[in-house]
Order: sequence, then structure tokens, then C-alpha cells
Amino acid sequence: MQWLAHGEHEVPAARDWLSPRERAVLDRIRFTKRHTEFLTRRWTAKRALATILQRDNAPETLAMLEIGNHPGGAPYVQVDGEPAAIEVSISDRAGWAVCLVGSPGTSAGPLGIDLEIVEPRSDAFVDDFFTAAERAYVRRLASGDARDEAANLIWSAKEAALKVLKVGLRADTRDVEVDVGPRREDDGWGPMTITARDGTAFPGWWRRDGVYLLTLASVVASPPPAPLRGGGDLATAVPMHSWLERPLI
Repeated sequence: MQWLAHGEHEVPAARDWLSPRERAVLDRIRFTKRHTEFLTRRWTAKRALATILQRDNAPETLAMLEIGNHPGGAPYVQVDGEPAAIEVSISDRAGWAVCLVGSPGTSAGPLGIDLEIVEPRSDAFVDDFFTAAERAYVRRLASGDARDEAANLIWSAKEAALKVLKVGLRADTRDVEVDVGPRREDDGWGPMTITARDGTAFPGWWRRDGVYLLTLASVVASPPPAPLRGGGDLATAVPMHSWLERPLI
């Protein structure tokens, strides 16, 4: 697995790097927030795909790397107009997007990635969306940054696991339970496990870069993902909410 991050400020103004179908979808979006997120997610995913496929980043090349969505929302990849056996997962938050990519042609199963920022989460939020064990984990921590990090980490890990299950937030977030490991690797990644009600366990990893939290889950245990070259740096990334200046296109 490999991953890449980009900010909305890095997305080109031209749209010639989108496929015709992607441009058609974009033209139907009227809310600026969704419009910006669509572009940032696809720019990040296409750059990641071009790198692992050893292609250049010319607009006409990126236009042949298409990101579609299944009816349930999960992304899929088409290369040169044909379905590609490449697992991807994409997430965005506050002006930044991340893409997790599996090795082409492998069958390790679906992937899930989620991006969050460390921000306050109310007791009501924790009570509504977390399991009893998760609530206890958060409340053992003092208030402030440590509690905020724990609450957002659990929420983010749930989203990553629900993407592996291809159900997203349509499911009850208490259907999966997050167990954060006690150690951190030298590169900043920490292990965790997310377990579904039926006992299925999804191995995962998490890291914090600046105010951003990155979590991922998969079906098969694997080392932490390597960063792809050419991406933005989440450690210095500043959350952006540019859509507030003009909510509608």
C-alpha cells in the first residue's frame, strides 16, 4: 500500500485532466464545497495512480485514469477506458485529500482510508457514536488535545473500516469497535484493530501530522503504507474552508 496527500490549492484551474464522464459529474455539482472536494479527491487519486503505474502527469495522461463511484459510493478505477484491478480509497477534510492505493493486480481486498482534523468532540457525540469500550478509552484521558485526538482517532478509524465494508456511514458506527495499539513505529505510524460485530477484524494503522489524523484499514495485515513522491505535507498543512466565501457555484 502507498498513499498521497494534496491540498485544494494544488489543483489546477484547467479541467483537461478530468475524463469526459468526470467533467459531466462535476458540471452537475452546484455546491462549492462538494465541487472543491470532488476536484481535490480526484487530483490526489489520479496523481497517485499515475505514480504507481509509472505514467507522467500530463493532463491527457491523467484524463485516461478515471475514478468512478459504485452506487454505494465506493470508488473504482478505470485505466484507458477499461476497469483496472487496483484498490483505492479516498478521503478529504478541510481542504486536503488523501488517497490510499494497493499494488496493481493484487487481490488483498478492499482498503479504507480516512482523514480528520483534531477538534473538540462533545460528550454527546461520543455517547451517540461510540461503543462502551471506546467511550471508556476517551474518558480515561484528560480534557484538551489528548482527549480530542482520541475521539477523532476512533471516529476516523470507524470511517476507514466502514469503507472496507463498502457501507460507509450508512451503517451504525457502533457496528465496529476500535482498539488502538499501545506502540508507535519510528516513522510515526501506530497499529490498531477494528472489529465488526460478527468478529471480523480489520488491521489498520494511524498517524498524526500536525492537526491532521490519518487512519487506514484493510482486510489483510500489512506494513504501514509508504508515501508516494510529489505529495503535500500534512504535518504543515493548514485546514481550509474556502467554500464559505461562496457556498454556491
